[in-house]
Amino acid sequence: MDLRLQLWESVVVLSWAKVEAGPRVFSQISSMGDGGALDMPYPLTTAINRRGHLEVGGCDLVDLAYKYGTPLFVVDEETIRAKCQQYVQAFRHLEEDAEIIYASKAFGALAVCQIIREEGLFVDVSTGGELYVALRSGFPPHQIYFHGNNKTEEEIEFGLREEVGTFVVDGLQELDLLDRLSGRGGRRTDILLRITPGIETSTHKYIQTGQIIDNKFGFPLYMGMAMAAVKEALSKSNLRLRGFHTHIGSQLFSVDCFEKAAEIMVGFCAEVQNETGFVTEKLNLGGGLGIKYRSSDRPASIEEFVTTVVKSVRRWSDNFDLPSPGIAIEPGRSIVGNSTVTLYTVGGIKEVPEVRTFVAVDGGMSDNIRPMLYDAVYEARIANKAQHSPQQVVAIVGKHCECGDILIKEVALPPVQVGDIIVIPATGAYGYAMASNYNLQPRPAVVLVNRGQDFVIIERESYQDLLRLHKPLRQ
Repeated sequence: MDLRLQLWESVVVLSWAKVEAGPRVFSQISSMGDGGALDMPYPLTTAINRRGHLEVGGCDLVDLAYKYGTPLFVVDEETIRAKCQQYVQAFRHLEEDAEIIYASKAFGALAVCQIIREEGLFVDVSTGGELYVALRSGFPPHQIYFHGNNKTEEEIEFGLREEVGTFVVDGLQELDLLDRLSGRGGRRTDILLRITPGIETSTHKYIQTGQIIDNKFGFPLYMGMAMAAVKEALSKSNLRLRGFHTHIGSQLFSVDCFEKAAEIMVGFCAEVQNETGFVTEKLNLGGGLGIKYRSSDRPASIEEFVTTVVKSVRRWSDNFDLPSPGIAIEPGRSIVGNSTVTLYTVGGIKEVPEVRTFVAVDGGMSDNIRPMLYDAVYEARIANKAQHSPQQVVAIVGKHCECGDILIKEVALPPVQVGDIIVIPATGAYGYAMASNYNLQPRPAVVLVNRGQDFVIIERESYQDLLRLHKPLRQ
């Protein structure tokens, strides 16, 4: 037997333990690890039901695929709420006044933002569109942070008109523009400056955001550029500098880099105070905590992340003899990433002897660009064969006209047949958010599940939707 199949089966034996749950007998798809954290990348409510099908939120995934069609994003409400509560509880024991700010770029669905607002989090946005959704979802303007490295004048005016709480300023031109527009409206706007601390992180180069020079984001410490920006901000009569923001990267497994970021940023706060007299009120260390995309992944826990951030900021504040600033963080992926699975229907199966078996599904790079963009790696199951043992290693490929349209290069599955329902977990972050209409493929529907109930939170696009904004050559 292929070694990969042997390893996969050993995981199955350890993880899929039989349990009782009310009137249903099912198998939990995940065993419990330290602190009750699931060892698998699926939503917390994932199980195998009496029919031998995977279910999430008490809903049979095969039934959902038949009811709504595929591709289909299935979002577990309980998982999102649980992740929010983990952050709240982790801070409650250490820093009650900390701000937990949801990075809405991860998944900005209206209903998802409403859930997160109900759990007491703030939200950050980076475009006028994200701001519009945040406001429509009910976030009070003072709980909104407006990011973006190239905010347009129209976007800034929109934010000012809606009285957004804090703008995170990314460049000198924005400082001038925001000051001028704030003055026109007769207000003084709270700002943070985004600082690039010069930290290399162990993640894909496209999601490293804290490097020293070669980065489009923020004011680098290099050659005093950040200090010059601070002095410029302090000179603006219509802006109120409250502190600093940094973001060092995404999908980070180790907390060591956050400890280093705290050291550098608090050190910068000390330099600023010594040189200008400005006392930092707020230090936002961004997000970036990684999640499980595969069972073998070992990211730090939410509790480890929060504890590292709080204790590091306090320790370095003491070392530099500074008042400890208020702490803010911006989790996105770690809240919604593992809440969601994507369902596909198997179409063509192509076997190339001694090379590879290609299993084609009815989606691909239009609903999940991450494998092509970041070399992201996923695992998969067959929803209608959840209790079957894997017997072959296959590639799961999409339907688009690109050789690179490969969702998973190698995954061990039971024998695959046309019509099977493939389940790929951990697609809640940057799945639908980065979906496109490539090859004029309509974007999938998104369904929210909770306690056996399911309802659509984003409708599936139709062919008519694809042409909604198009105009013919001659009318």
